[in-house]
Amino acid sequence: MKHAEVKNRIIETASFLFYKNGYNSTGINQIIAEAGIAKATLYNHFKSKEEICLAYLQYKNIGFLEDFENFTTSRPKGKEQILSIFDFLKLFYQDKDFNGCWCIKTVSEIPKDNEIIRNEIQSQKNDFIALIAKFINNLEEIKSEQVNSLARQIYLLYESAVGESHLHQQDWPIQESKNLCEKIIT
Repeated sequence: MKHAEVKNRIIETASFLFYKNGYNSTGINQIIAEAGIAKATLYNHFKSKEEICLAYLQYKNIGFLEDFENFTTSRPKGKEQILSIFDFLKLFYQDKDFNGCWCIKTVSEIPKDNEIIRNEIQSQKNDFIALIAKFINNLEEIKSEQVNSLARQIYLLYESAVGESHLHQQDWPIQESKNLCEKIIT
C-alpha cells in the first residue's frame, strides 16, 4: 500500500474514533488496531497523538466545507442562501453518525495551554465566519460595516444550534436558530 494511502487510512480511522468516542477516550493502540497497521507505521506518519488530532481536525473541516459550500451555493444568493446554512445543518444533524461539533468536542478535551490545537480550531471557525460573511455581502440592504458583526451573530446561532441539537437529540434548536436568523437578516 502506498505511503499516502496508509496515512489517509490512519487519518480516517482516527477521525471516526475521535469524533465518536472523543480525543481523550481514543488511544493510539486503538487507532493502530482499527487501522490494521503496526505501531511503527503510525509513527512513520505522525510523531504524536497531537499531530494525528491536527490531521483529524483538518480532515473533518475539509469535508465539511466542501459539503457546506456545495449545498449553500446551490441556493439563490441572498437571504435564501444564508438561511440554507441551517437547512444544511438539519441534514448534518440527521446523519446517523452526528455527534455534535468535532471542534468543540476536541477543544473541551485539551488543556487550555494547547495552543497548537486551539489555533487550528480558531482558524477553522474564523474561516467559517468569513464564508458566512461572503454570503451576507450578497444582501444589498446590509451596510458593509455591518457584515462582520452579522456574520458572527449567524455563526453563534449556527454553533448553538449544533450544540443544542446534539444535547437534546432533536432538531428544534436548528429550526429556532433559523427563525432567529431570518429575523436578523430582514
